[in-house]
Order: sequence, then C-alpha cells, then structure tokens
Amino acid sequence: MPRRSPALLFLGALLALAALVVAPGCASKSGKKAEKPAAPAPAPEPRPTPPPEKLPPVMLGIDVLEAEGFKAIAGKRIGLLTHAAGLNRRGEPTWSVLRRAPQAKLVTLFAPEHGLDGTIAASVNFADSIHQPTGLPIYSVHGKTRKPTKAMLKGLDAVVIDLQDIGSRSYTFASAMLAMMAACFENNVEVIVLDRPNPLGGLKVDGPPLDAEFKSYVGAFRTPYVHGLTLGELARMAKDLPRMLYIPNVIDTPEAARQKGRLTVIPMRGWTRAMRWPETGLRWVPTSPMVPSYEAAVGYAMIGLGTQDSGWSSGIGRDYPFRGIHFPKKTPDEIIKAMEAYKIPGVRFLKMNGLSREGKVVPGVYVEVVDWEKWRPTEVSFYMQKQAALWSKLNPYASLTASEARTFNIHVGSAAWYNAIRTQGGRVDVTLFTKNWAERAAVFQQQAKKYWLYP
Repeated sequence: MPRRSPALLFLGALLALAALVVAPGCASKSGKKAEKPAAPAPAPEPRPTPPPEKLPPVMLGIDVLEAEGFKAIAGKRIGLLTHAAGLNRRGEPTWSVLRRAPQAKLVTLFAPEHGLDGTIAASVNFADSIHQPTGLPIYSVHGKTRKPTKAMLKGLDAVVIDLQDIGSRSYTFASAMLAMMAACFENNVEVIVLDRPNPLGGLKVDGPPLDAEFKSYVGAFRTPYVHGLTLGELARMAKDLPRMLYIPNVIDTPEAARQKGRLTVIPMRGWTRAMRWPETGLRWVPTSPMVPSYEAAVGYAMIGLGTQDSGWSSGIGRDYPFRGIHFPKKTPDEIIKAMEAYKIPGVRFLKMNGLSREGKVVPGVYVEVVDWEKWRPTEVSFYMQKQAALWSKLNPYASLTASEARTFNIHVGSAAWYNAIRTQGGRVDVTLFTKNWAERAAVFQQQAKKYWLYP
C-alpha cells in the first residue's frame, strides 16, 4: 500500500470535518433543529381620530378669560361671587376653572340669594359656610349683610363676579353685583365681571321704569322692568353714572370711591343682541328653585308681577312655574275666556294639565308666546291684576297694608300704576300705562346704547 504524505492526510481530515458541519439535513448531537427566522410583528391598527369637540357657539366671559391665559387675574389673590349656574360652556364650575389659573389664587367664595348651589328658597337668609369640594370659605351676601364687609375682602386684590341673570329687574343677582362693586370700590379691590347672555336677548325693553322712591335690593337699577342688558353692561352703567352705587339701607358709596373704583368686564364672544337663550347652544342650569328652565325665565318677566298681591298663582300644580296661571275658584275655561278678551298681542292661553305634589292631575292654563316680535313681556301681568280686581269681592289692592304696599311697589316700581289700580280696580285702563311705558322704554334703550358691548 502506498504511503500518503502527512500533508495529504491533514487536508483530507479538514474536508471530512467541513462536510459534517455543512451537510444539509444533518442533525447535531444535541438533536436541535435549525431555527426559522421570526415572522415580522403585525403593524398596529391605526387609532380612529376623535371627532372635534362640539361646543356652543357662544364663549362666556369665563371661557374668554381662560382662552386669554387668565391674564386679567394674573398675580392676584381673588374672591369669586357666583352660584350653581356659574359654569363655562363645557359645564365646568367657574370656581374649578379659576383654581387652575397658573398665576392667580382663588381664596374666597361669595354666595348670593338662593346660595352657592341655588337650592335655597327666595328671600331666605343663610349663614356663611365652607365649600366642601375646596375647603374655601363661603361668605353669604344674603344673610346678616347684603354688602360684603371689609373683613370679607381682606387680602383680596380682585373679586370676580360670574352670575347668570334672567333679564328682569326684580331678580336680585344684579343687586348682589352692585353691592359687591360698592364694597370693592370702597376697599380698593378690583371688580372683574365675567359676562353672560341676557336670556331674553338684548332687544326687548318693556314695563314700568323704577321710581326713585322704590329703589331697593329688589330693584337696584332704575331701568324698565325688562331692561335688555347683560350684567356686564349693567356694571358699566353703575360705574359710569352718579349715585348708582346707592341702595337704601344697603349701600351708599361716596362718589369719589365710585370714580376711583376699578372695573374690568370680560365680554362674551359670539353673542349678539338678537340671540335668545336657545340660540346660544348653552345648557340652562336653574338660577333659582322657581326658575328651572329658560321657559320659566320668560314667564318670570311675563306673569311674575301679575301674581303680586293679586290672588293669582303661577304654575299648574308643581309644573310649569311662571308659565301656568291659576286663580281661586276659576276653571281653566273661565280664565281663558277672561284673558282672551283683552286681545293681548303675541300670546295665547292654553288648557294644560300638570301634577300636584301628591301626583294627581291638575287642570290649568299655560301662557304661550306665539309671536316674539309682537310680545310685550310684562303686559299679561297688568291684565292679570285688572282681572283680579274684577273677580274679587273687594279690590285686593285697596286693602294692602303699608308693608304689603311697599312690597308691591318695589317689585312693580310705579307709584302711578299702584294708585290707579288701588283706586280704580277693574276699571283701570291698562293701555294708557303700557303705551307710556313703551315710550319711556324706547328712550331708555337709546340712552343705554352707550354701555352696550354687543351689536
């Protein structure tokens, strides 16, 4: 056998080893198979784009304040006069919005009539308390005092006012604003009003003006009963006109303090005078227990004065506050016949049922506005008073005590009307008064344009 060289033997060993390593299908001694490459991970499904937030077209004063980076309150310690209807257009309470203002500190809350949560009945006084969500003090300005005290304002640079009014003079939120302005001006504290819509719009002006002798916390502004202004516009008027910061036994601010007082109004965006509440897109929040809806706010202007000392009541059972009407021992048919005889423009009277507190069906009469342009807001009230005198054995207005007469007058506002209904009863000529009031309302509206913030 021929002998192989060492070099050839070494080369043959290497080739054999290589064949073992690369031969296809060969298993290693461990028995493991070759691993397959991992499959690519599936691509994540695209997330759907959320629809844009649908917001009401009207930006309230609080919305504008936030949109502008809270610059009006930057660097300030602030108090807030507000209530349950004090919300931004997303429905968030103003106190909550202000607490996230980066360069301001909310330290005090103030509550007007009906309380911070809006559930306290009309005219009921209430005490100071603590706001449970925040731990902040709530000072009542419808308790021991209507005018905030120096101690309540201590340490504040500004008080923010955010109140939803309803456009009628005898609703006291405008009075609460006026008393706050007086206290702040006297104590070198700025007032910042966050404006809100007048639910009735800014074009309706109607009803008796307020005689000077009847100026009170019930009627703090000498305007027609339906004034057509926002609270921000009323605040501008109060800052500008002499002797506006005066309510007997409540406020009497020196003229020098009024002139030096600092007032900032944050106007709305997107609101015009022709807009009524439904057109704002905003959700109605009850401003008081008896005004749970926009419909009730309209009714407050329309029949509220008619229920004053007359025997008339509002509502049909527990339903339709300030839209239903009822007179003792009179059927819906009798009421409709009597009121239709006056041919009051813009309204009609409908039979409608409500429920009593016990859940029983109660028949009544609903007052519907069918023509807004022809509608004169307060006219129904004065025909209700005339009819009350006709239906009563004794003229109810002829026998009012001095206290009752004062209550009647500070709401209605006109000594001339009171004297006429007291002495003439059912013979009173309502049209003489409504014509006179309409003429005076037109003059007032022309003068008030100086304070308008909206077209």
